[in-house]
Amino acid sequence: MRSITLSIALRYSRTKAYSAFTRFIQRFALGGIAVGVMALIVVMSVMNGFEGELKQRILGGVPHIQVQGTQVQTQLPELLAQRPAEQVQSISPYVSTEALVQVPGHLAVVNLQGFDTSRPGKQAIPPALKQALIAGQWSSLREGEYNIILGQTLANQLQLGIGDRVRIVSSKGAVYSPLGMLPSQRTFRLVGVFAMQSDLDKHLAVAHINDVARLIRNPTAAQNHLQVQLTDAFNAPQIASFIRSNSEFEVTDWRQRYGQLFDAVGMEKRMMWLMLALIIAVAAFNTLSALAMVIDDKRHDIAILQTIGLTQAQVRWIFLIQGCYIGVVGTLIGTVLGVLTATFINPILGALGTHFVAGLGQRLPVQFEWTQVFFIAVIALVLTLVAAFYPAAKAAQTEPSEALRYD
Repeated sequence: MRSITLSIALRYSRTKAYSAFTRFIQRFALGGIAVGVMALIVVMSVMNGFEGELKQRILGGVPHIQVQGTQVQTQLPELLAQRPAEQVQSISPYVSTEALVQVPGHLAVVNLQGFDTSRPGKQAIPPALKQALIAGQWSSLREGEYNIILGQTLANQLQLGIGDRVRIVSSKGAVYSPLGMLPSQRTFRLVGVFAMQSDLDKHLAVAHINDVARLIRNPTAAQNHLQVQLTDAFNAPQIASFIRSNSEFEVTDWRQRYGQLFDAVGMEKRMMWLMLALIIAVAAFNTLSALAMVIDDKRHDIAILQTIGLTQAQVRWIFLIQGCYIGVVGTLIGTVLGVLTATFINPILGALGTHFVAGLGQRLPVQFEWTQVFFIAVIALVLTLVAAFYPAAKAAQTEPSEALRYD
């Protein structure tokens, strides 16, 4: 009897014996699910791509965790050895300060970072920042020479070229005199330019760690400050909390500076997910009206099937399977179209002459998360099944005597 139930359900799903309007409603429900699933996959893949680009271009150029304290260079590596080895990418000395970059006629605020570039084989500079250098060499940051590397946007704004000199002013090393507070300042020479293609290009400057320590008049700063680079920057809050709870070090992570930006991106992703999931929900519940019209068309057939021995449970399963058929076909079509559209979205936009992202080389970033795609498909199927349950239950309650009274 199970094979009879399945064959009848599939026959009803593919038959053209309904009225034209019933066929339209059924196809509209299937198409609505396909479009909703496709839209959600495309939008979430692009949102994931944007988040990945921000993660690479911003968090890839700054220390993920900063740790300060006495004996930090000996105790922190031992402490982090308790974490899984694949989480921690590198640990190295690090000093930073807010500073002013001054040239004749121009002034800019920067975050001056000092890295130890004198130890070969050590990953002192964040990998993404290291790869973003477009002019000069990182090895030019030699101790005592007071060389500096700036972002491309900042260098253009200050009209600087390689070899030009700039004055760096920091209040962190200020001293008091009879004339008042005098900030610490030194002249640095520009030896390189990097391009992260993000806000870092405006506000980040890099020099040798000991030169920065002398600028802020704290020669031992390099001994008491470490940076921790992680394989996944989003693990920083958990690892920072682990360090705080197991030591007395002062710990900060990237969220102090960039947390609000990524919180906003996360909120936008959740809101887009909710709105597009509601579109899928509306399309899935169109299945209810489609099945209701099918049941009305097949009212006599249902009564005849019951008179020849089909139980109410079997009739219910016929229309549940038909609802699942609509959901499965719509979800498969939507998933395939969504993946293909997201994969080729840039050629499609190029062919249409449409560009949305002027700052990313006229390219929309796309990043698939296959567990997310699977979850979208499952949600669409579950919603369709829930929508199909009520009309299937009503079909099972059809009374043969009432349906065949006038036949």
